[in-house]
Amino acid sequence: MDSVELSTVVYVSPEEAYEFLADFPGYADYSEYLDRVTRHGEGGPGTEYDIHLQWWKLNYVVRSEVTDFDPPERIAWRVVKDLRAHGEWLVDPEPEAAPPDRETASRVRLVIEFDADSASSDMLDLPRLVSLDWVIGKVRPLVLKEAEKVVARIVEDLEGERREVELTLHDSPDTI
Repeated sequence: MDSVELSTVVYVSPEEAYEFLADFPGYADYSEYLDRVTRHGEGGPGTEYDIHLQWWKLNYVVRSEVTDFDPPERIAWRVVKDLRAHGEWLVDPEPEAAPPDRETASRVRLVIEFDADSASSDMLDLPRLVSLDWVIGKVRPLVLKEAEKVVARIVEDLEGERREVELTLHDSPDTI
């Protein structure tokens, strides 16, 4: 199983960070490869989301399910078809990291675990002469880069202004 784990500090309370992260359909605003997100359910555990991805000549819909909410600390999810993957957003108070002009801070952590080998060539309509192994080789590094972009953009929206964001990479796939 490959994994990506990134974290950063945001200068808002855990409650504010959690509420922002719980808005899954809003994620489409953060990735150039994410076209839209469609919700099926009320938003809590058991709710499924269709995540419409576009990259190169490929279009794919990932169906994920929220498996657990533990406000304001954790949102867990899993992919329900075609690929073994799961992850979570974790939010921890870190008030000592707040700058003098901010009241508090929180550490936001994105954890994604996926088994690239669980993907089958049947899940994508690949152009002729393009192998699934080639696609996986190209996508693996994109996962990390996109996770970094998403976290940086979330920080900007949460805090209301752009700043240099220090991302801590805790884990990444071996092939990156």
